[in-house]
Amino acid sequence: MCRVVDLQQAVLAKNDATAHTLRAELAARGTTIVNLLSSPGSGKTALLEGELLLARERGVRVAALTADLATENDAVRLARSGVPVKQVLTDGLCHLEAGMLSRHLDGWLSEDTRLLFVENVGNLVCPASYDLGESVRVVLASVTEGEDKPLKYPTAFGLAHLVVVTKTDIAEAVEFDEAAFRANVAQVNPGVEVLLTSARRGDGVGALLDRATAAADGGPVHAPVMARQEHLHQHEHGTHTHTAAAGAMAQSGS
Repeated sequence: MCRVVDLQQAVLAKNDATAHTLRAELAARGTTIVNLLSSPGSGKTALLEGELLLARERGVRVAALTADLATENDAVRLARSGVPVKQVLTDGLCHLEAGMLSRHLDGWLSEDTRLLFVENVGNLVCPASYDLGESVRVVLASVTEGEDKPLKYPTAFGLAHLVVVTKTDIAEAVEFDEAAFRANVAQVNPGVEVLLTSARRGDGVGALLDRATAAADGGPVHAPVMARQEHLHQHEHGTHTHTAAAGAMAQSGS
């Protein structure tokens, strides 16, 4: 059992080192990564398409990389925005890793890219443990998924810099309890901002772009309590336990 734990920590430590390097390299040329995490079917592709279209209208240099186990359906949809888009097929792997992302960016990502949106594999378990070198980690949940989602996936929501609720146009039909959802988010990640969006109606579209642009311009990024506690634990005990998003937290100066 100890060997399994040690191996997991070694894998995550290697990933964190790669993520730290990637974050620094991209920051040096003015590129900020926004990592999008959600369950399958949350509507993150539809929302991202709207954000990319708006970015193009505003003249913000953006690109998008989307990851799936199979098919290039999401890349085809996102490419309609007219911005550079790349599909990554993970061949069964349930998450992206920093090294994998770095390899796919090499020779593809334009030097003048301001924001790189990474649409992670639809999964709230594995991706939550892997820092991709992002400065902004966004966790999305649709109104159809239940108000207790943050409590069921505390690591994903607890390490988020921003939480986005999608498909609010059907919130009344599915009896979504916004107050209960916000309370559950606050329980695992006090102080994190929660945005309400509907890609179908256009409600809230542009807010994610605004937050990402502000972060790229050096604005403050929310520092999750979970990341701060783990960071403190490492310093107190001299361990190298993995802390997803800790690099972005450190970058924010929190």
